[in-house]
Amino acid sequence: MYPRFRGRHRLWRHENGLEKCVGCSLCAAACPADCIRVVAEENTAEDRVSAGERYARIYEINLSRCIFCGYCELACPFDAITLENEFELSEYSRDDLIYTKDMLLAEPIKRVPVADRDLYDTPIPAYKGRS
Repeated sequence: MYPRFRGRHRLWRHENGLEKCVGCSLCAAACPADCIRVVAEENTAEDRVSAGERYARIYEINLSRCIFCGYCELACPFDAITLENEFELSEYSRDDLIYTKDMLLAEPIKRVPVADRDLYDTPIPAYKGRS
């Protein structure tokens, strides 16, 4: 697996268990395929979900529309969403390709080995590889 491969999306939590996503919708605004839906809600003292004032009550990504460009990852100021190395995303139904917040927060089912970054990060041109 190439180190910079962009596969399945994943939402992250802080070490204390709070979600990193604060529902700012910058990822949805940056998405050229318009496949991200974020509905924010206010945090309360009794029910604190994220570290900010708000949290994403609904966070959905329609993977059938996603072009895996990584703009959502770049737009997020809190590193709440990343594109991981999981590439087996096929489903039998289009409805199953809409990933909900619970699915995005879950650990990946299968661990994918990543190639050595020092060896494969910068491709060596074919004419330099010859002896």
